[in-house]
Amino acid sequence: MPLPPTFEVRLTEKRQLSPAVRELTFERQDGAPFAFEAGQWISLILPREDGEIRRSYSIASPPTTTSSFQLAITHVQGGPGSTYLHDLTPGSTLRAVGPQGFFTRPLDKTGPSLFVATGTGVTPLRSMMHAAKAAGHTLPMWLVFGVRHEDDILYRDEFEALAREHTNIRFEPTLSRGSEMWGGRRGYVQTHIPELWSELAGLGLGVPHTYICGLKRMVSTVRDLLRKELNATREQVHSERYD
Repeated sequence: MPLPPTFEVRLTEKRQLSPAVRELTFERQDGAPFAFEAGQWISLILPREDGEIRRSYSIASPPTTTSSFQLAITHVQGGPGSTYLHDLTPGSTLRAVGPQGFFTRPLDKTGPSLFVATGTGVTPLRSMMHAAKAAGHTLPMWLVFGVRHEDDILYRDEFEALAREHTNIRFEPTLSRGSEMWGGRRGYVQTHIPELWSELAGLGLGVPHTYICGLKRMVSTVRDLLRKELNATREQVHSERYD
């Protein structure tokens, strides 16, 4: 399958989401709508003195009819790609190619969904949840989001607001290194999967699907747990890893 053509994008806005993660908002230079499916990713082509490099990121924003999209990028110490992007100033332009990827959630799916993420793996799930909400979906969408510390919870205010305003949405952050003041869930995401999956499956609202995104070790652990211990079928488990 041929790659999509490259196009130019311009950075229009940046904001800090956590101590290490910045959200960058880009728009197509030609003003054309940026069409993609929730869950897909895009590659940015970064100019360097020793040659171009490409870095790929899941799209954090939901599909719209505009030319804009958002990415959440972790600054890796010594990482040439993330350092370049964190230092980028609004108005700067880059070449991009995309969208790409098959980690998507078709909007004609009617069953309840369990979303499982760690770190910036939450970004494609954020896109999926907003797309489903915009489409009028009312079946359960539960997000289990694992990070180390409380200030690492990306889009916390947004997810908490969604959960308050929509009875079908639950937001379950869990901290592996939470302080004594933290009153929410603790431990790795896989600790909470059996409870939440069983509760979701027991609602009688259709066959649940799980969407998992993060680093390989977490993704593999959660997949094995669902398939081998909770008897989820291959068709019910969808995943994408970053490493």
